[in-house]
Amino acid sequence: MDCGTGFTKLGFAGGAEPSFVIPTALGPGTAAAAAAAGAGSTLGYRGGSGALLGDLDFTIGEKALAAAHAAGGAGGGAGGGLVFPVRHGVVADWDAMERFCYLRVDPEEHCVVVTEPPLNPPESREALAEIMFETFNVAGLYVGVQAVLALYAGWAIAGRADRDAAKHLTGTVVDVGEGVAHIIPVVDGFVLEGAIKCLPLAGRAVTSFVQQMLRERGEPVPPEMSLELCRRIKEGHCYVAPDMLREFGRYDKDPGKYHRTLKLHNPRAGADFTVELGYERFLAPEVFFSPGICSSAPQGTPSLPRAVDDVIQACPIDTRRALYGNVVLSGGSTMFKNFGRRLAADLTAATSRRLQPGATAPPRVATLVAIDINVRSHAMQRYAVWFGGSLVACDPGFGAVCHTREQYQEHGPSICRTNYVFRDV
Repeated sequence: MDCGTGFTKLGFAGGAEPSFVIPTALGPGTAAAAAAAGAGSTLGYRGGSGALLGDLDFTIGEKALAAAHAAGGAGGGAGGGLVFPVRHGVVADWDAMERFCYLRVDPEEHCVVVTEPPLNPPESREALAEIMFETFNVAGLYVGVQAVLALYAGWAIAGRADRDAAKHLTGTVVDVGEGVAHIIPVVDGFVLEGAIKCLPLAGRAVTSFVQQMLRERGEPVPPEMSLELCRRIKEGHCYVAPDMLREFGRYDKDPGKYHRTLKLHNPRAGADFTVELGYERFLAPEVFFSPGICSSAPQGTPSLPRAVDDVIQACPIDTRRALYGNVVLSGGSTMFKNFGRRLAADLTAATSRRLQPGATAPPRVATLVAIDINVRSHAMQRYAVWFGGSLVACDPGFGAVCHTREQYQEHGPSICRTNYVFRDV
């Protein structure tokens, strides 16, 4: 189980892709939606503060979005009782998360691999252990750090011949999801916890940027379709430009080549409408490289290349070249065309400036060796974390690191309080 802010990926160990990819959301069930329509109010979580849904009458994933939309439309409430238990990559509502666990197997017969963000508090691991062992009575539990799993997935897909090298993974993981972006340095399979950096720029910021530009331009997008439509535009039409100013010139010189026209249908109104796409195709992903253009980004937010460079510079000096040489992309928001190429170019420019004579290098250094920047992408990039967990669960040594039901009954949830892969810088 890889539970993200926007989507959760679930499946069986050994699979190449998750069996289910569903929105990380809970909504009212059929009875709650009907009651909302009759009473003129929404049911479920009031204000998203934690009041429980009915024990059995709730929905998850796409069904939750549809039920909440129906309840909200009928009752006039916003969101129709929709709840997102994961916020900015961290579980914020464990009561909702307990209901969300989508296990279509007998949990007593299976071990479960659950991923966690790099800055997950110890209390969250203990809460996870309580839910898995007491509510579902799973046979075993392994809590995998997302960065290490993503690095393992990239190593496996690269086809490395030395299987023991999996224990000595070194690289910088750039994990950009729906709600948060993490830059995590991993050296010999251990996370350097003190150098981790978190950015508030992620896929949701790109979607909001597209939504804002369409709204300011006066495109006739129905409000109830705005969020989903902008997400589709982001995934299907946006790309990263190597040079933003040069891209403006291309659009102005040949609008017919770069502009797009979408003809869509509004099922609620029963009418068609047209949306024109222009500069937002390359401006929306530009928020990762020029955060100043995004109004939702806090003041002083560094660009993604700057953040990656700062993270590596905060690591021990003897590890930096290896970390620059293996920058691994992970997450759906790194799937934009030219994303890796632009990140590599900006990192190369930053490191080259420091190597210029008379800049920051000591005068006694006669020869400066250029830093080799390698930004790696692969076919499983969107599901890299889940795929890494799938591989780990198939490893012959998995049983030695998996917390068993017997261990939990003897020691309690404290067995999951610490994760051995974390090390101080």
